[in-house]
Amino acid sequence: MSSKPTSSKPTSSRPTSSKIRTTTLPSGEAVPVLGQGTWKMGEDRRRRADEVAALKLGLDLGITLIDTAEMYAGGGAEEVVAEAIAGRRDETFLVSKVLPTNASWAGVMRACENSLKRLATDRIDLYLLHWPGSVPLAETVGAFEALTAAGKIRHWGVSNFDTDDMEELVGLASGGNVQTNQVLYNLSRRGPEFDLAPWSLKRGIPLMAYSPVEQGALARNARLDAIAVRHNATAAQIALAWVMAQKGVIAIPKASRQEHVRQNAAALDIALTPQDFAELDRAFPPPTRKRGLEMI
Repeated sequence: MSSKPTSSKPTSSRPTSSKIRTTTLPSGEAVPVLGQGTWKMGEDRRRRADEVAALKLGLDLGITLIDTAEMYAGGGAEEVVAEAIAGRRDETFLVSKVLPTNASWAGVMRACENSLKRLATDRIDLYLLHWPGSVPLAETVGAFEALTAAGKIRHWGVSNFDTDDMEELVGLASGGNVQTNQVLYNLSRRGPEFDLAPWSLKRGIPLMAYSPVEQGALARNARLDAIAVRHNATAAQIALAWVMAQKGVIAIPKASRQEHVRQNAAALDIALTPQDFAELDRAFPPPTRKRGLEMI
């Protein structure tokens, strides 16, 4: 899956001056390959001002895709997002998720309205089923389609769906309208490359990679240090640049500090070389067999 990004001028912390690279949803809409995650935001009001400031800075730097969910801090993350995008809604591509326990027709309708209220907006750009559950997929898809027709959401997708789940989904009436699948994917979690990523790429369905730096673990990985030194970057930036170099992949790292946001944005300017990709493949080998989709 590896490919070279087109940007240059790597740096460890300054804001990027490059145009944000994009990938295309099946609908034809272009979305940034770098977004802002919000998992664990909204859990402590003492950190709220910093979280809001970080998201605002991301918007300033062109990182306009923000991912959140009703599950995060029991809706608290959505409230943080609302504060951050106040007055800037039209420049934001807003992603949220419904829990599988709320995935019935009535449950989806209720959950969406609650998310819209917390987000202080009249529409969600991309609404995802957080992971497969017990409610029949056809019922959830029907609810998503109804929300789309009503203008409450613009697009819908899924999260944590393996290849067999996706096959079932696209086989349903209107199931082919799925726009993305958000999954755990990073250098240390390359399982999706065996079948899910090729399957998705063939159908033009981008993967949205959550925890692209493995919740910070890859930022402390010595195997990335030599590559980072060559690019005047950090190990975390190399890990993030690698994810963003994969065709049809959107990375959504969380950053609750402004300096971290600047570092994420600067990773867009890192042009990994064939030598880099080869070293990364040796340090983090691609899968040679099917593995069950991992979740955290």
